[in-house]
Amino acid sequence: MTQCLNPNCLKSNPPETIFCQSCGKKLILVEDLGNGIELEMVYIPGGTFFMGSPDNEEEKKENETPQHEVTLPPFYMSKYPITQEQYQVMMDKNPSIFRGKNRPVENVSWYDAIEFCQNLSTKTGKIYSLPSESQWEYASRAGTTTSSSELVNDDGNYPDAYVPKKEFRKETTDVGSFLPNTFGLYDMQGNVWEWCQDIWHDNYDGAPTDGSAWETQGDISTRVLRGGSWYYISLYCRYAKRSYDYVDFHSNVMGFRVVSFVSRS
Repeated sequence: MTQCLNPNCLKSNPPETIFCQSCGKKLILVEDLGNGIELEMVYIPGGTFFMGSPDNEEEKKENETPQHEVTLPPFYMSKYPITQEQYQVMMDKNPSIFRGKNRPVENVSWYDAIEFCQNLSTKTGKIYSLPSESQWEYASRAGTTTSSSELVNDDGNYPDAYVPKKEFRKETTDVGSFLPNTFGLYDMQGNVWEWCQDIWHDNYDGAPTDGSAWETQGDISTRVLRGGSWYYISLYCRYAKRSYDYVDFHSNVMGFRVVSFVSRS
């Protein structure tokens, strides 16, 4: 079902309405995963943005260049990183090191994340996948052109030009513990690195400009990670920061979130 961010407007909207007809606010797609556990998917409007680091960004890495324009259609993205209770109900296991039903699932490989998406697609009859790298950065930036956000769970002992010194919690936190971005997404920086669909490439030369995942060329055994984590300093939580690992690698700094298409029917 879908529901307005304002519950008072719920009854005024027919099923699958993208924007509330009363207040104009975004809708959230809610999937029932079973056992009373739900998955909230936030509507992300389509648009155009500049992906990667501009020439004047401090700590810019060559793999974040060249900055290029990407135009994406609308999509849904999970409001939070997939939690341990969501993973448990879909996969019948919980590999996480830092236990807590509302903490992000971690210690999952790219293959594990793909299997979750396949199970979710089978259960719902919809197509769920990992986000493309451009979907991830577009949703993370949410219209901003700054470098990063202060409101993240990271190693706060090392301030930089953008973020002051803050607490280092030394573990994951419950999803939603910090304020959301403008799109209504939580924990896009810090907490856990998030797997993307894309194969790793050393730079953006030849990257898609339509929001799709880059799954040609490169080494198919390595996939992109985004967002930084509780263990990494603030510079690793910049919007443009990129990393990667092997598809079968597990770590307590790695999790994921999912996306789905917007129905046009």
